[in-house]
Amino acid sequence: MSLRSYGRYGRIISVGAAATAVLAGVLGTPGATAASAHTPARAASAASGVAAPAKAMALGPQYSAVHVYVQPGQLEAFAKSWVGTFGGSYVKPFTTQLTPTPSSALATQVFSPVALLSVFDFTTPVPYPFGQERTGWGVTDTAAATRQAQAAGASSLVATFADPIGHDSVIQFPGGIDTQLWHETTLSPDPFPALTTVPDNRVYVPRDTLPDFLKSYLAFTKGRVVLDDPHADGAQIGAPGTTYHRIAITSAYGDTVVISTKDGYFNHPFGDEVSGIDVPDLTATLAKARAHGATVLWGPYTGRGGHSAVVRFPGGFVTEIHDGALR
Repeated sequence: MSLRSYGRYGRIISVGAAATAVLAGVLGTPGATAASAHTPARAASAASGVAAPAKAMALGPQYSAVHVYVQPGQLEAFAKSWVGTFGGSYVKPFTTQLTPTPSSALATQVFSPVALLSVFDFTTPVPYPFGQERTGWGVTDTAAATRQAQAAGASSLVATFADPIGHDSVIQFPGGIDTQLWHETTLSPDPFPALTTVPDNRVYVPRDTLPDFLKSYLAFTKGRVVLDDPHADGAQIGAPGTTYHRIAITSAYGDTVVISTKDGYFNHPFGDEVSGIDVPDLTATLAKARAHGATVLWGPYTGRGGHSAVVRFPGGFVTEIHDGALR
């Protein structure tokens, strides 16, 4: 989901004057509320006979937010650590309801050069299945994109619902991979800040559902496979002396790395991370991360073409970080 319109009413917490100037333009104009939104079209299944759109409905990678659910009371600690490490700014935290059933969360949105993040600190229990989705993808029409996902073999896990700024839904790809779709009722004419590098959506898929996942995921995203290595070096995921299946995909929704093993055995912390962050210099980034309260859980690994590490930020969020051609 996007928190952008909420942020228009709050103060921007800045790290760097240039980022402040960009975000001030992006968040400057109030958007429409749910009261002015049109009634969303009812989601239809592939069997309903409603044709799905032929093209991906993505707004672009800078609108694909990594979803971060932090430990209670750790939202600002996480946001400050992230922007201290990667640069950027975040919206002043606010309290809102983001689910179709009653709930309350403190939330913010982080705009950084390496990723857009929507960050949540729920003060009530998190309604199922929220908290299990890894990303929130901006789309041109939530209901139509949900139908497109169903036609591509995904499930509609949460039907289209209205929130204070637009419409959302949750879909699930084969293999149990959940993704939220969102659309603001009135998008600002000012675009989200462009990303310096596009983050990876890191997806762990069971071997027996990998073909179905790929068929559905590629059909929906209209993505293309840029790497397919069935014998990737297991040391990349903390299992030296083994191999695994590694697939890289690029699409209008962003980049994806698919990880699959023969037995589903993973050493900690692999499988806990949902994103892979691309940086120019991993060593320098890890030094910044440590200085801002993050912990390196694994690595750095040195491989052909680059380096990789897994890092936990305050609040418990875990991500892979890499440089070079290693993704």
